[in-house]
Amino acid sequence: MPGAQAQATNMKRMVRYTLMPGRAAENERLVAAVFEALHRERPPGLRYATFRLEDGLSFVHLVSYESGPGDAGDNPLIALPAFEAFVAGARDRCATPPVSVELTEIGSYGFFGG
Repeated sequence: MPGAQAQATNMKRMVRYTLMPGRAAENERLVAAVFEALHRERPPGLRYATFRLEDGLSFVHLVSYESGPGDAGDNPLIALPAFEAFVAGARDRCATPPVSVELTEIGSYGFFGG
């Protein structure tokens, strides 16, 4: 529709990987530093969660962020120095490298807010 304002989009991604034995505690310390930075910085429009799976070595990260009209569409998470430190050695910690996929929401209840 001409003249209509462009709407914000909500990007959702999932990243999954499996660590090498003995690297889970290190990974959790790095993830905790990311969450400390997020609580301090509070980037608007960002939702982020990390889960350790029952094998103790596999992790899943879920991220959702808003990209408004005129935004570069950048994920505010990657701008955090703590996140940069987390990803810097990620491949060295992993037995199975991180795989990132875009998620298309079919439905959710309170999970991504809104």
